[in-house]
Amino acid sequence: MPRAVRYDRYGAVGVLYVADVATPAPAADEVVVEVVAAGLNPGEIGVREGLAHSVWPATFPSGQGSDFAGHVVAVGSAVSTAPIGTPVIGFTNRRAAQADYVAVPADQVTPKPAAVGWDVAGSLFVAGTTAYAAVRAVGAEPGETVAISAAAGGVGSLAVQLLRRQDVRVLAVAGEANHDWLASLGAVPIAYGEGAEGLADVEEQLRGAAPGGVDAFIDAYGGGYVELALRLGVAPVRINTLIDFPAAKKFGTKSDGNMTAARSDVLAELAALIAEGELSAAVSATYPIERVQEAYTALAGPHSRGKIVLRMR
Repeated sequence: MPRAVRYDRYGAVGVLYVADVATPAPAADEVVVEVVAAGLNPGEIGVREGLAHSVWPATFPSGQGSDFAGHVVAVGSAVSTAPIGTPVIGFTNRRAAQADYVAVPADQVTPKPAAVGWDVAGSLFVAGTTAYAAVRAVGAEPGETVAISAAAGGVGSLAVQLLRRQDVRVLAVAGEANHDWLASLGAVPIAYGEGAEGLADVEEQLRGAAPGGVDAFIDAYGGGYVELALRLGVAPVRINTLIDFPAAKKFGTKSDGNMTAARSDVLAELAALIAEGELSAAVSATYPIERVQEAYTALAGPHSRGKIVLRMR
């Protein structure tokens, strides 16, 4: 039978299991996709642990996942695009991507270019559209300097590249193991730090790397980076945090993320850039669906480069 990741109550990674489920049937405006790969995203941990209940409450049994890539295997009566057999990249708003099959509105998929691999395609939506939204939120111009925290992650590394394509100078805050890679993308690596002492060191490095000042800041980590950006003199309107929403509310910064750019045309644009070699998306590890607990344990562990992906086949 078809399989899907499920959990019946809020909790740690041990609540996750793989269940046998029925194959979904498409509504009139939907397609059913046989999933090949589905990406994992850090926000899913908070939802599963109940930390986001006030904003995104779960209905049990709950599925997981937004990102996926696979083949269209069924179409609704009103669908004239995405014929059966089409390889697609897509997204679901129903926490249902980590499964053998997923049904979604036809406007939530876009054809997968042949040059984009399944693992990259299956993990592109959340990271890609979040990076896209964050870059546009800070309004960087050619020649300006933008700093990014968690720059080696799935979102941060794409934001680095999108900014570099605009001739923006990027200061990339990340662990030293990723510095050579970030430099190869055209960024200036800055050693990561957290806590008061670590952030003070990051601030000193950023000031040294940008004697003319930092023009904008994308915070993909939280933990005090919004305040750090303000100390650097960055205007609140040019700070975009993807995680520290209390700081955004307190200081009046932006917090544009995935939902700001959650459209198939944005997904298609990003996939085309990857296919053309203009953008690269890193995948750090893949796991079969049966090892979903292990995959999320890895996601919650030490900082990894790029995305973690579940493989259905």
